[in-house]
Amino acid sequence: MSAASPVRLGFLVPPGNPTTEPEVFRLAPSGVTVHFHRMFLAGGEPGSHQGQEERNRQQAQHMAESARLLAMVKPAVIVMAHTATSYTLGVEAEAAMVAQIERATGIPFITAFGSVVAALAHLRVKRVALATPYAREWTLRGKTHLEAHGLEVVSFGHLEDVSNIYDETPQRAYALAREVDVPEAQAVFLSGVGMPTIDVLGGLERDLGKPAISSCSAMVWNALRIARVAPKVAGFGRLFE
Repeated sequence: MSAASPVRLGFLVPPGNPTTEPEVFRLAPSGVTVHFHRMFLAGGEPGSHQGQEERNRQQAQHMAESARLLAMVKPAVIVMAHTATSYTLGVEAEAAMVAQIERATGIPFITAFGSVVAALAHLRVKRVALATPYAREWTLRGKTHLEAHGLEVVSFGHLEDVSNIYDETPQRAYALAREVDVPEAQAVFLSGVGMPTIDVLGGLERDLGKPAISSCSAMVWNALRIARVAPKVAGFGRLFE
């Protein structure tokens, strides 16, 4: 790898999400460039709890088209940077979508949620505490999806009084992670790339004495791993150290 030929990573981001690009830029090590394309959405209010199912389905239905456009920059990996779409799809439909897009583009395609599963396996975590910015229904879907991948969710919780996920703060994410943590949990997982998380992961690990990962940290780590780039970035938790 040289400055003349950086490794490119591609991310498909939901419309309206102002959080993902700044966080991904900060997690990308030297010699890596990151490239973004917005997923399709015909209507609705991005970041709102209301209408989340319909937005997820629209994004999933047009995912192959979105990936085809992003593939034109020839990234080493394409990432679906939206965790809740995986909760809508379920295990089998998500796997089928990944396989379809990889066949169509010839590029490895990963999801934020699949990256979380890979990161937890890398950390040898089986019991997890789940924290989300979603409504209770979607938090339970996240719990079910984790359990479908063989993980035990020993505690879970969600932010209260959310008007829009994209208006949330790292401080609220930190407080929620502390709230859901229990001694039985081997790690804390903050779901949702729209909620800002990376600034609190290092502090959470120090304070809790266990790994803390988020959808964003996991998907960047996994993309770097698949692109064969050592994910050495200080300050964002042991996944990168």
